[in-house]
Amino acid sequence: MRNIPRITITTALLVIINTHAHATFEPLPLSAPEPADNPSSAAKINLGKQLFFDPRLSLDGTISCNSCHDVSGNGTDSQAVSTGIDGKKGERSAPTVWNAAFLSSQLWDGRAASLEEQAKGPILNPVEMGMPHKEAAVDRIAAIPGYREQFVAIFGDKEPVTYDNIAKVIATYERTLITPNSPFDRFLRGDKTALSARAQTGMKDFEEIGCILCHKGPALAGPASLTKGEIYLQWFPAMPSEYDEQYKLKEDLGYNEGNSEAHTGKWRVPTLRNIALTAPYFHNGSVKTLDQAVRVMARAQRNRTLSDEQAGNLVAFLESLTGEFTVQNRPTLPPGNGNEGQSTIASQ
Repeated sequence: MRNIPRITITTALLVIINTHAHATFEPLPLSAPEPADNPSSAAKINLGKQLFFDPRLSLDGTISCNSCHDVSGNGTDSQAVSTGIDGKKGERSAPTVWNAAFLSSQLWDGRAASLEEQAKGPILNPVEMGMPHKEAAVDRIAAIPGYREQFVAIFGDKEPVTYDNIAKVIATYERTLITPNSPFDRFLRGDKTALSARAQTGMKDFEEIGCILCHKGPALAGPASLTKGEIYLQWFPAMPSEYDEQYKLKEDLGYNEGNSEAHTGKWRVPTLRNIALTAPYFHNGSVKTLDQAVRVMARAQRNRTLSDEQAGNLVAFLESLTGEFTVQNRPTLPPGNGNEGQSTIASQ
């Protein structure tokens, strides 16, 4: 029998009585922080964008990063769960890649500490892109002259195409995916006409109800940086409610502390940036509308039942978080011979 920690009333009450101390709103920066071991460059961004769009990083050449994180739109596939190779279905909804650079960690359960680490996962996931091992992905990319030349130019000519370097350039591109200048950002920067009266009321409700306790920081997802190894996690659902069964909120218990049986019921707090565009909601994509999502959150996290007016106010505020999207034109991919890497993969 699985040894799953129970969310006790005491735990729930600790969430409920938490205070508003030092929780403030912050505008979204115009550029993202980058790690010291992966500084940005135009060449890296260009190469990372090509790989982000290239389905040849998947086993059968059908799935790219962009398949599930469509940057021509909201950065997701707008499905409850995504479809990978051979029509396989995942178990969690694809989170948006827009503004992911401002999150403290990646993936719904926060198990990837960085964009670089996250980029490595889907390629080898048997349901997503399905490559059997790192070497297969490296061989596939290294066999394409146009890619090999770019890796040499960026990383030097001694084994430039590595799995780490593939992840580095994809992450560098993803750090450019920022949606600034939302009405909310303009309001915070001094334009008091940027938010409607109802959105401003919703902003106050967001604070009074306690949503800001978790949804803070520039991405409204918690702090963008933490002590090394620390993950910003919160219980969800924190309190039992009628929504647990209706939306199957407890069938997946999130963060795993290194033991396959030790799922905690905790999740990384998701960004609220562009939330009005990224339905369906929650880790399982079970809630179709933003109005219902705010009602579920108020009840499950704060033990509050919202009136229609309160829900409408919150939705108006959340709609003000939609920023400006930079058009992402599909890049021209370097040609290959049509079967690059196949013999290596088939022989494994």
